[in-house]
Amino acid sequence: MTTSYSLFVVFGFIAVVLLMEGVYVWWNDTRSPEVQRIQKRLRVLNVGESRVAGDMTLLKQRLLSTKPELQRLLMQVPKIYQLDRLLLQAGSTLSVMHFCSICVIAACGGFLFATLLVLPWQGSLLMMAVFIFIPVLWLIRQRSKRIEKFNAQLPDAMDLISRSLRAGHSFSSALAMVGNESQEPISGEFKTVFDEISFGISTQNALLNLTARVPLPDVRYFVMAVIIQLETGGNLAELLNMLGQLIRQRYKLFGKIRVLAAEGKLSAMILVALPFVVAGALQALNPGYMNGLLADPMGMKLIVGALVLMGVGVLVMWRIVKIHI
Repeated sequence: MTTSYSLFVVFGFIAVVLLMEGVYVWWNDTRSPEVQRIQKRLRVLNVGESRVAGDMTLLKQRLLSTKPELQRLLMQVPKIYQLDRLLLQAGSTLSVMHFCSICVIAACGGFLFATLLVLPWQGSLLMMAVFIFIPVLWLIRQRSKRIEKFNAQLPDAMDLISRSLRAGHSFSSALAMVGNESQEPISGEFKTVFDEISFGISTQNALLNLTARVPLPDVRYFVMAVIIQLETGGNLAELLNMLGQLIRQRYKLFGKIRVLAAEGKLSAMILVALPFVVAGALQALNPGYMNGLLADPMGMKLIVGALVLMGVGVLVMWRIVKIHI
């Protein structure tokens, strides 16, 4: 039995064990009797209001892991809460431990893929690093899509709040109307703000929590306008109406700029993906063709240099097509 086959069996067994552990942890966090009991308790606390299970998270503290030992271990990792905030902003229900488990499984998949391509150990490490970043890139993409959709829904939500205030409703009632009548993701965020206010958190802190969950300049403008008007007084309905029109015009202008920059973004994605696709095709058609480059120290330096230059080029192109309005 060859070394590659032995490693394939070992890492395959580890991947299966991690998958089973992930399924068990997911069930324990979402379908276990303890979770059902907590959700029922929250319904009682919220004056018997009927809600879906996904909304019953207000009184539960966000944990990095459901196990105390892993929680203490993860808290020692620097900047770990930035990953937790990224999961929150992406609207993901995964915990940090679950996401790290997915990254480990992805790394095992990268090693198996490198074994099938008969790559040396340097290539296996490189392939594992690439596969680890796949869940991270997916999470960043989900965050961007969710925030972009929220930004498109914000002007209509501000118009609804303005009309509600003119009709005589309170500000918290207007937030509840947005949460009930709008679509995700803005409905869930405004429901959370309304629930926090209902459970005793001040309006200012609840709105500031919204800016942490949705890092958009337009959301900060909305929150600052509301906080100032609540403290100093004034026609909040008129202010929100004008701010909604301004945000809508900015979003339309940003859409035009995004269309003009689409060609540059597509060219950047093609140029970035082309070297990896060509290298993978060569290795698949002729196994061992890339081994000389990967096994030689000078070849690894050339690869690292090419990746660094590629990263610089992507950064430059990204800064060119990213225009602030």
